[in-house]
Amino acid sequence: MKILTTILISACAILVFPAACNPALQKDATEHNPDLPVKKESAKIERYGMITGLKSEKLAYYKALHAAVWPDVLKKIAECNIRNYSIYVKEIDNKPYLFSYFEYTGNDFTGDMKKMAADTATQRWWKETAPTQIPLPDAAAKGETWTAMEEVFHYD
Repeated sequence: MKILTTILISACAILVFPAACNPALQKDATEHNPDLPVKKESAKIERYGMITGLKSEKLAYYKALHAAVWPDVLKKIAECNIRNYSIYVKEIDNKPYLFSYFEYTGNDFTGDMKKMAADTATQRWWKETAPTQIPLPDAAAKGETWTAMEEVFHYD
């Protein structure tokens, strides 16, 4: 009986496993067995790390703002395909810096950022946050607040 069970399990593995691992075989395999799982194409995710300075005397205010982000601002962030958004603060040489990380899942980053910038709630929010921040020289030269950082490693 053990030998028969082993043979049956091996035969099933030979028939099913290649289709589960090879997308080219999935269509043929699922036509004959619709219960087989088909690996779906995952959404494209672009990861962004940004940095800016923060005025020491504005740290408490900045934290208070972000402890209760306005619902309209959060809604616009989501509408612009930004997910998993975090902001961290770190003091370096007695100066606070902000580091942000987010994932973009849309297809038109520039267009979505323009849509966000045109939003009146977001504009009001930025009027609150901008005076707390100190752009790094490269961002300041372009009239921006945040400087993009280069991703050098990622692991899922």
